[in-house]
Amino acid sequence: MTRVYVVVEGATEESFLNTVVAPALWTWGVNVIPIIVGAPGHKGGKPKYSRVKKDVVKLLKEDQYAYCSTMLDLYGLGTDFPGMPVDENLRSLEKAVTIEEAVKHAIVAEHPDLRPDLRFLPYIQLYEYEGLLFSDPTAFATGIGQESLRQQFQLIRDQFPTPEDINDNPNSAPSKRVLRVHSSYQKVLDGTLAAQAVGLQRMRRECPHFCQWIEWLELLAPRPRNFAAE
Repeated sequence: MTRVYVVVEGATEESFLNTVVAPALWTWGVNVIPIIVGAPGHKGGKPKYSRVKKDVVKLLKEDQYAYCSTMLDLYGLGTDFPGMPVDENLRSLEKAVTIEEAVKHAIVAEHPDLRPDLRFLPYIQLYEYEGLLFSDPTAFATGIGQESLRQQFQLIRDQFPTPEDINDNPNSAPSKRVLRVHSSYQKVLDGTLAAQAVGLQRMRRECPHFCQWIEWLELLAPRPRNFAAE
């Protein structure tokens, strides 16, 4: 079984990985283990790069046969991250990739002995976790017990090429749009129920960058590997 630690922002992402992603990857022989960024007892929130780096390096050191990734929202990402601030003229995907590449380059340069070139793949969520839920607006509404919101969720989705393009403006990020039509939306509980209703495969079809990340995780299915010899 291949172990993959994923440093996440908070309980919402932790629950999503535990209930939706991990069960699917388990069948591939990949054990996805979410780790909330920060000290024990930390409830999440927008992380600083220094904290993320510390956790990533710690995980790579402590389990040298494991891999490491991240699941961090581009919306509200700290300006201290390598690659930040990104050029606002870039396409959504280009923004995320720019930061991912910069983060990986920084950790590879500082800790080459841990082989992060092979063992570490940062993933930046476009633009926010809730974007994934718009992969299927009907399932999203049904999952949170608010069938009457199906049309409103669909209207939001129809404004963008993909759910990953729903923007990062403080007034119009995915979660802000949800709260505007459903003020009692609870990120952890409702976000998990919605994700289970939407399903991983629908998210993969609608969200290309997310799909690429899941494909990387699948490629980690167990096989003989000698990091020191590569």
